[in-house]
Parts: sequence; structure tokens; C-alpha cells
Amino acid sequence: MSSWSAPAALPGWLLVVLCAVSGAYCLGRVRRADRRARGAAAGEALMGLGMAVMAVPPGIGPWGPEVLLVVFCGAALHALWLLRDGLHHAHHLVGSLAMTYMALAMASGHGTGAAAWAGGPLVTAALLVYFAGYVLRGGSAAAGGRGAAAQSAELARACRLAMGIGMLAMLLGM
Repeated sequence: MSSWSAPAALPGWLLVVLCAVSGAYCLGRVRRADRRARGAAAGEALMGLGMAVMAVPPGIGPWGPEVLLVVFCGAALHALWLLRDGLHHAHHLVGSLAMTYMALAMASGHGTGAAAWAGGPLVTAALLVYFAGYVLRGGSAAAGGRGAAAQSAELARACRLAMGIGMLAMLLGM
């Protein structure tokens, strides 16, 4: 039986599509961005595409949790580097660390039951509170401006919200 026919796999595949589209849009932003914004857009692209890979149902794809762990440790280092430009990049660090945490849980065999290992429930709860607040705050922000630049900013914000919602779904699935 293929994973497409299993109703339980459908939410996972929808999360893959949501994150992949968000990551691909952010990848396009990297090409269009000036030097200062390029690092943040690259971090968001990596996060979206990495979340898409991590959300693929188990047993599909050549990658494993160890590969994801290395990638997200690298993303966390990149986010730490971005902090030199200001604390407004702290969200990238939290997101990268959250993905590292989930990859570590998967690599240690606790991917579907992270609560079984030390600190799991507290870390998961703290991340859930953070991302729920991020999504609620971002979703309630007033839209402003008109024109192509405003539309591009709104689409970037929508991608960030989609990735925040995806992060919530992944954390809830632990």
C-alpha cells in the first residue's frame, strides 16, 4: 500500500508541500534580496526546505535523522552568525535550534515520543509556546502599504507564518 493511499499520511504530505512551497519562495527571495536581507532569506529558505524534508513520512527518501541533525546544526550556526546584525534574527536561531532538537529526537530513536527522554516535555512545551505566540503575533500584525513591495513583504510574512504553523504541527507530532 502506498503512502498516498493511507489517510494518516495525508497531513504529513500536506505539511511537506506547505513547507516546500514556503522554502522555495524564500529561495527566490535570496536571489532578489540585497546583501543585508540575503542571509535572513537564506536561513528561511533552508528552514522551509529542511522542514519539508523532515516532514516526509518515515521510510521515504535517502536521508536520515543524522543528516538532518548535521544540516540543522549548521543552520543554527548560521543563525548565530546573523545575530551580529541584531536581535531581530533571534527567531532564526530559535527555529534552527527547534529543528536541531527534533532531528536529535529522531536520531536518538525518540522521534515519535520525545517525552520519553530527559528534558523532552519541557523543551517541547517551551517551543510550542514560543511558536504559538509567534504565529498569533504575526497573524495579527496589521497589513500596510500598497504596490509590489508591499505585496512581496506580505507574501514573505505569509511564508513565515506558514513555517511557524508547520513548526507547531511538527512539535505536536513529537
